[in-house]
Amino acid sequence: MNIFLQPYTFKNGLRIDNRLVMAPITTKSSFFDGSVTQDELEFYRQRSGVGMIITETANVNERGKGFEGGLSAADDQLLPSLKKLAGTIKINGSRAILQLFSAGRMTNSWILHGKKPQSASAIPALRPQAEVPEAMSEMEIIQTVDDFVQATRRAILGGFDGVELQGANTYLLQQFFSPHSNRRNDQWGGNLQKRMKLPLTVINEVHQAIRRYARRPFILGYRFSPEELEIPGIRLADTLDLIDQLANSPVDYLHTSLGKAWRPAVNQTADQEPINLQILKRLQQKKPLIVTGGLCTPQEVAAALEKGATFAAMGRELLREPQWLKKVQAKAENSIRYQLDPNEMDELGLPHGLQVFLQNDFADMINFKK
Repeated sequence: MNIFLQPYTFKNGLRIDNRLVMAPITTKSSFFDGSVTQDELEFYRQRSGVGMIITETANVNERGKGFEGGLSAADDQLLPSLKKLAGTIKINGSRAILQLFSAGRMTNSWILHGKKPQSASAIPALRPQAEVPEAMSEMEIIQTVDDFVQATRRAILGGFDGVELQGANTYLLQQFFSPHSNRRNDQWGGNLQKRMKLPLTVINEVHQAIRRYARRPFILGYRFSPEELEIPGIRLADTLDLIDQLANSPVDYLHTSLGKAWRPAVNQTADQEPINLQILKRLQQKKPLIVTGGLCTPQEVAAALEKGATFAAMGRELLREPQWLKKVQAKAENSIRYQLDPNEMDELGLPHGLQVFLQNDFADMINFKK
């Protein structure tokens, strides 16, 4: 039996049928108000069966919307949408995890209907046409913390099995942790400990919301990007110190965001030990770790667990092969797709918005079939 086919039970009693996770995949296919479309439901339905499905990231407030077609958990009116999404994910036994975020400076005033982006400080992202964001006030920071709490309440009422806080991929929680985007001199920025304050505050407040509202096992995850290219920027040493805090926090699991699961740090060329191995050593099994980054074959997924990960997540491979797990279980591994045929994208349940996104922005990464 492949190790990743074994179940796992979190300390709070939530049982996961297997160790395979669907990583969050932006589909850009929600309605204008952030409610789920039928195309998105079909996308998730086809991939139900893996242990956990982490949804595309959902904004917790209107100012945190990052892109058109994004999912939202910012209003109670979206509860019917969230219930449809959670129910569809669970059709074949997957646990449904709603990823929550605020885009921070990684949005623009066009998407925000004339309002300026906000971030820790008025420092633009290092990307073409990036707007200078407004530095958030104390009250706006406190309100954003509560927005994460209210979105978590909606996830609970909507039937999800957990939430994952998006502290990765350059979004707001990472922006407060980063010395590039956070140049504050108050309690929310300055030294490393103060730059950790917002992520840790959100974690603690969301945990309290789970205790307040959940009547069944409900897990809390945290995703992070281990380093940045910016100068100044997050370095692996900063992240390892954050790991120490997360290991003693109420989160139920950690989730690294890396393009290649076993790559070393790009900012420390003398240190060739893979980042995820360093994280696993630092964690000392205090928390489960989800490893992702280009995992495709059953052998690669099994190797990730053998190296110490609790779960292995796949994104691009589950776009190409929604039946990956079923084919492994049926011992039909030779029939697994490792290339995406553009002519099969409708059959694979890929929403049109995602198809355009893949062909325009990720054509060099998705391994299209020639």
